[in-house]
Amino acid sequence: MSERKEKILQTAIEIIADEGYSSLTMRALARASGLKLGALQYHFRTWEDMVRALVTHIAGHYRKSFDAIQVGGAPTVSDCALFLLSEPATDAKLSDRLWPQLWAMQQVEPLVADLLDDVYSEFITIFEKALVREGSEAPRAEALALLSMLEAGSLFTGSGRRWESDRADVNAVVMKFIDARYGEKL
Repeated sequence: MSERKEKILQTAIEIIADEGYSSLTMRALARASGLKLGALQYHFRTWEDMVRALVTHIAGHYRKSFDAIQVGGAPTVSDCALFLLSEPATDAKLSDRLWPQLWAMQQVEPLVADLLDDVYSEFITIFEKALVREGSEAPRAEALALLSMLEAGSLFTGSGRRWESDRADVNAVVMKFIDARYGEKL
């Protein structure tokens, strides 16, 4: 992908995170990217082409991050939890605003629903394997339960949220729970 397309897609992510997914139009993206609509359409002929590229772009960043946590051996349950709490695939403040918008956007954009399904499916598999190594009797259910708990944290303690100042304490409690349950030490 060209550097120009990457910048346009990053601008699309910022629009979604800052203004909400409903503010992302081809005209708004062109304006925010410093392009005329025709120039934007040179890179992305249609809305669907742009959304498809955006989905691929976001998923690619997460896949690289998933690969990174698996370097040097299989990740532990603690590694998986820390990955979600630290959001290494993108700026944490941007991620706090982006993911709730993507959750909402998936209701109207099937490509976004597919993105979320694919990204979560890949991560659940990594989490599930870590739980199997820990002797879990229900690794899929535990992976889904832990992922639900960890992801919901951004709804309550994410950037700009009412309990943002409690984020470090909440993350510490979550990790303490995981350490107690799985016997891992940070």
